[in-house]
Amino acid sequence: MTEIQFPRLNEPAPDFDAPTTDGRRQLSDYSGRWLILFSHPADFTPVCTTEFMAFARRADDFAKLNCDLLGLSIDSHYAHIAWMRNIKDNFGVEIPFPIIADLSMAVARAYGMIQPGASDTSAVRATFVIDPDGILRAMVYYPMTNGRSIDEFYRLIQALQTSDANKVATPEAWQPGEAVIVPPPATAAAAEARASEGYKTTDWYFSTRMLG
Repeated sequence: MTEIQFPRLNEPAPDFDAPTTDGRRQLSDYSGRWLILFSHPADFTPVCTTEFMAFARRADDFAKLNCDLLGLSIDSHYAHIAWMRNIKDNFGVEIPFPIIADLSMAVARAYGMIQPGASDTSAVRATFVIDPDGILRAMVYYPMTNGRSIDEFYRLIQALQTSDANKVATPEAWQPGEAVIVPPPATAAAAEARASEGYKTTDWYFSTRMLG
């Protein structure tokens, strides 16, 4: 059985140097910016088409968050170009981001996108969020049959940036403008003092606050 290699959260994302529909791309090209690297099983497939159109429609929103998009599948860049043109012709949506042509499967294997239980020759629906320092911050895998929510990845970028900037956590389904979670105290003395620190405190371990 082939051992699957998986990257690990909060460690450097696997480097790559790969051909794309916009020329060669390396991970270092995205230094200083957030990156969403996402794979799909194959070009000219219906679920993937809906995902790519959704990413395309939100591309400007991601750009405003200092976040680039980069697709990948184990197809040639010629197939990618043909598919991009097909989407524009049939759905009126232009794909504004590059797509890696990973015929060697080198990038897909480095990121654990090839999973024998799903397919030996296609990348599963995997999504990786890489921060401006090249650190892998989140990864999500979906089955072949079901499309991802691009709105959720947009929300996740906002949440990660908020956590980084303010040293806080965010609750389930958090949206900008809502209360954030204050890290719980790490000592007994700090826990005793938490109620007097001005937060909305339900118990010593659970406090929230609004951002200014």
